[in-house]
Amino acid sequence: MSELAPDFVRLHERALLLAQRVRAFDRPAEEGAVRWVDAGTHLRLVESPLDIADAVQQKLLKTDADPEAESARRAWIFTSATLGDDARLSWFTEPCGLSEAEVLRVASPFDYPTQAALYLPRGLPRPNDPGHSDAVARIAQRAALRIGGRTMVLTTTLRALRAIGEQLQAHFQATGELEVLVQGQWPKRRLIERFREGAGDGRPGCILVASASFWEGVDVPGEALQLVVIDKLPFPPPNDPLVEARVARLESEGRNPFMEYFVAEAAIALKQGAGRLIRTESDRGLLVVCDPRLAGSHYGKRLREALPPMTQVPDEASAQAWLAELRASHET
Repeated sequence: MSELAPDFVRLHERALLLAQRVRAFDRPAEEGAVRWVDAGTHLRLVESPLDIADAVQQKLLKTDADPEAESARRAWIFTSATLGDDARLSWFTEPCGLSEAEVLRVASPFDYPTQAALYLPRGLPRPNDPGHSDAVARIAQRAALRIGGRTMVLTTTLRALRAIGEQLQAHFQATGELEVLVQGQWPKRRLIERFREGAGDGRPGCILVASASFWEGVDVPGEALQLVVIDKLPFPPPNDPLVEARVARLESEGRNPFMEYFVAEAAIALKQGAGRLIRTESDRGLLVVCDPRLAGSHYGKRLREALPPMTQVPDEASAQAWLAELRASHET
């Protein structure tokens, strides 16, 4: 059989391997791990640890090794602009099992109060109301027109991505004043390249509407990006299996999952999204967060403090004036 149809041998071997994995998946998960089935285009069997403390201690820091071994004498430095929003950076250190790590917080080289402004629109629909995305699109439309494009709209869901992107495209296709780029319509690299090009050679400025993968790791320094609009606070999805398991563990320990997990995660993600705006010492721009909870909730103060210390403007007229000043500096 193997000589006549070698593909059948490989298929048989693969079927045995899959069966073995299914049987292993059917057994109870180890303590500190959660399993789920992801049924989408493909069926995936997923197992994930609730944290990586054991892996960091044993595989990276090698705490069980001989104290005289070279690996035990190494020093490790973990560095990022988004490791936590509290003094101990516990968002990062706790799940990594680094409670005894030395923490050093270094101030940013950017002069945020001078370089950036923050606008929190008032009177918007609640984030889950049907009209919220329409309101965000109208704010982004007016602001992007004032700055001549140079705008990135970051959404927390694909539904909002589609709603805001379609509304902006419908408006600007009719006027031709700006080009609206929407995640998913082009490859990510092509979107970024076109966005960085901006206006010129007879082409209009750009608005880029994007979701999760654009909140971090996207670097557009200079005048190509001077307005970031965020539709909602980026809380973790409560129905995600890993989120549910982490919440259950915090509850079993008598802790507050909302403040210790949901707000902490949102603070980091919000800081990452806002970080798209100011990339160098000479950048200037405006951040707009279209979620009333940032200004009006009991946890809003913590989230505002997680943001860079931008100068807050009181109303849309002030935000428009800031954008007009930025545009005038380009033209000058």
